[in-house]
Amino acid sequence: MQVQINFQAKKTQDYTVYIDELEHLSFDTKVAIVSNPTIWALHGDAILQTIKAKECYEIIIPDGEKYKNFETINFILEECFKNRLDRKSVLIAFGGGVIGDMCGFCASIYQRGIKFIQIPTTLLAQVDASVGGKTGINNSFGKNLIGSFWQPMAVYCESKFLQTLPQREFSAGVAEIIKMAVTFDADFFYWLENNSLHVEANLKQAIQKCVAIKASVVAQDEKEEGIRAVLNYGHTFAHVIENETHYTRYLHGEAVGIGMCMANALALTLGLMCEEDAARVQALLEGYNLPTSYELLHVEKFYEAFFLDKKSHNHKIKFILPKTIGSFAIKDDITKETICTSLEAFHA
Repeated sequence: MQVQINFQAKKTQDYTVYIDELEHLSFDTKVAIVSNPTIWALHGDAILQTIKAKECYEIIIPDGEKYKNFETINFILEECFKNRLDRKSVLIAFGGGVIGDMCGFCASIYQRGIKFIQIPTTLLAQVDASVGGKTGINNSFGKNLIGSFWQPMAVYCESKFLQTLPQREFSAGVAEIIKMAVTFDADFFYWLENNSLHVEANLKQAIQKCVAIKASVVAQDEKEEGIRAVLNYGHTFAHVIENETHYTRYLHGEAVGIGMCMANALALTLGLMCEEDAARVQALLEGYNLPTSYELLHVEKFYEAFFLDKKSHNHKIKFILPKTIGSFAIKDDITKETICTSLEAFHA
């Protein structure tokens, strides 16, 4: 199963997302695989048997969002230099979204840019993070504020890697699936309400659907100057939550689930969304044990953190808000009073 990403702006090379088609990868150059101890212990031997290269190295970095920083980036780059990777070498991201973001960022800056491949091992990475070329790291001001757009040469989504995924990680990935349906496809949302993703055939169908949606969006708007921003539904709120909780309380998808409910609350305040649709979204999230509430301690502080969001411009906060399920509004003219009123519903 394949999904092709054909960029409308032909400055960027098209590439393919392969779903359950990874058998052998051959390279006539050096390759370095970036992974973490958890993934490597589970699947390292399998991936090494898949890859044939002139020379192949493993770069194992600590597991977790809190390591998504310059220190880890420097470690990856130092290992690349120690093993004398050159401009024709290839980096392979083998892990979840954190691995993909950091590996891609390193590929974009190592010797001014080398090729890389995504082999995502989490549901969240397969349906969202691995596709589209966003790379980056976090800092004290927020999530993914330092990074680049650097497209992979290919993406391989293998369902076999999801078999060892903890239930909590699985649910975090489902949040991104629901996000896609709420903003872009009402029929898909209805299908999700009536088909369990714990059934393997349904899960594969959902992965293909999400990859196709994201491929279409990214092909139209690679650098997030328009419609691609819609993929950030829930994320403006989620990134503040993650930063407030120091990336230790919630997985990214869990924070996105809460963020979607916060976005829905704002949409309700504005009269964009009806109570019934907001309840349907919350029920679907909770059906996969995703959190939908958050004890917000300081409304003013939370509001001010929005201005660090990458979509904000000219002192305006851009929000992606659902209307009816399957449609969206992009709003950058919402008053502080209205935003804070919606946040009060989450005030501890």
